[in-house]
Amino acid sequence: MSQTSTSNEMNPTHDEFAALLAESFSKDDIREGSVIKGKIVAIEKDLAVIDVGLKTEGRIQLREFDLPGKPANLSIGDEVEVYLERVENALGEAVLSRDKARREESWNRLEKQYEAGEKVTGQIFNKVKGGFTVDLDGAVAFLPGSQVDIRPVRDINPLMHQPQPFQILKMDRRRGNIVVSRRAVLEETRAEQRADIVARLAEGQVIEGLVKNITDYGAFIDLGGIDGLLHVTDMAWRRVNHPSEILNVGDNVKVQIVRINPETQRISLGMKQLQEDPWQAIEAKYPVEGKFKGTVTNIADYGAFVELEPGVEGLIHVSEMSWTKKNIHPGKIVATSQEVEIQILEVDPNKRRISLGLKQTQDNPWDTFLASHPKGSTVEGPIRNITEFGLFIGLEGGVDGMVHLSDLDWNRPGDEAIKDYKKGDDVTAVVLDVDSSKERISLGIKQIGSDPAEALGDLRKGATVTCEVVAVQDNGIEVKIADTDFTTFMKRSDLSRDRSEQRPERFTVGNKLDAAVTSFDKASRRLTVSVKALEISQEKEAVAQFGSTDSGASLGDILGPMITQGGTEETEEEAKEASSQAPKAEESSEESASAEGVSSSDTEKQADEDKS
Repeated sequence: MSQTSTSNEMNPTHDEFAALLAESFSKDDIREGSVIKGKIVAIEKDLAVIDVGLKTEGRIQLREFDLPGKPANLSIGDEVEVYLERVENALGEAVLSRDKARREESWNRLEKQYEAGEKVTGQIFNKVKGGFTVDLDGAVAFLPGSQVDIRPVRDINPLMHQPQPFQILKMDRRRGNIVVSRRAVLEETRAEQRADIVARLAEGQVIEGLVKNITDYGAFIDLGGIDGLLHVTDMAWRRVNHPSEILNVGDNVKVQIVRINPETQRISLGMKQLQEDPWQAIEAKYPVEGKFKGTVTNIADYGAFVELEPGVEGLIHVSEMSWTKKNIHPGKIVATSQEVEIQILEVDPNKRRISLGLKQTQDNPWDTFLASHPKGSTVEGPIRNITEFGLFIGLEGGVDGMVHLSDLDWNRPGDEAIKDYKKGDDVTAVVLDVDSSKERISLGIKQIGSDPAEALGDLRKGATVTCEVVAVQDNGIEVKIADTDFTTFMKRSDLSRDRSEQRPERFTVGNKLDAAVTSFDKASRRLTVSVKALEISQEKEAVAQFGSTDSGASLGDILGPMITQGGTEETEEEAKEASSQAPKAEESSEESASAEGVSSSDTEKQADEDKS
């Protein structure tokens, strides 16, 4: 019996053999590149000898078992997980790695957390270009510098080697790349806190806070877990150039909640709202045309701001600063902190605007000028500017007067007369008009002398005037009316009735001749004269008085009695000329009659026969 039982124990049954064979195969099925379990069988200096089965052992440096900031504590017999890189190397040992085993474990765990959107715990342990490296319990991740905190962090040392939560932003196992964010975790936490705090706040509520940060445009106030913005314009009713004039970092301040944005959860705060509004009943305190004193607080290109009282400022526009200084920077008229007297021009309480005037507190130089220089008075001054429409003359009091082209000369066109003047010349002029509202002074140079047209009196059309030639031109002559300085132009066609005599060159400067007035407009100073019109008028008058030239009377027969009856005083030269022309006229008549073979007596006879 004993022999039989012994042989059965030494010779296992078929089922037992199959089980042993399967167990042997399971131990042999250890793949390279996988994580397996091993047992520490020895510790040699800085190496741990690990038995992973397969009748082989491997060695791993002890530092690979260290945790961040904590050395490893290993003992013989401890079971550990290692990564099998190769089953056997040249020395017959297994190639193992604890770091790779931990990394594989971490990757498997991190992938599940990433898919579930869960946060992971890690430690920042090194600084690299563009950010930091984070140990996620074996897996190394990259933390960009912009994802460290909500606000820029100047000193990262307090965060180093401290376990803290992170949010995985990106994972790529093939490339071994993991990107994490600490900022996302903080924003989520802050959003929860903000939502809770905002729910307890209301617009108009007065609350105390701590000045956390100061910028050029305002200050951020910590309201106990959430920040609110106190804008510089809401710090005081008066002008505040920089928040540091009122606040310092770390100050405890009492503020009012002005506005809460439910979507962005941004809170706007105010300090001036806790004070009395100085703009209430502003129109009664500062009536229009009232004069007050104020201090210049700010100067801009378009004007200067003047503080009338704390919180109440008005603007002096550059056009309201000086009566005479135009296109000048306000800083050349007033200075910051200067006390000035101003006049209220307009008050708009809705827009919180007050328009001020500085020049209105000074005498109007145009009124002053008119008081000392009434219309018709004579002034002197230099030519400051010459334009296409006239001259600008500098006058006392810093004002300018304008001489229009039409007021330069009585006889010449303005565009010709203006050529006689140049900038800087001193001229004398007459004050024609002063308009204080439009800041205009009209002057005239030609009014210094009398109007030559006045000497003409009330000339009528057809009147005979004596003219003196002052200039000869191709298309006519320029003449001056006798005993006056009035000149006019006589066209070529008006020089004579006879076309052959309509030659300007037959006249010379200084010749005198009579002409008839064909038109005269005293208002526009337009006078036209014509020798031709005078000749035609004289002939018509002679014919009317002494008969037609067709009756046989010569022009000398007609004009002779007319001149005698008219009492015209002839000079000796004119009488000789008339007597010399009369026989010539008679001779020409007789010659024409003889040429036709008919005498005057024959003509009379023929006329008598016709009558019978």
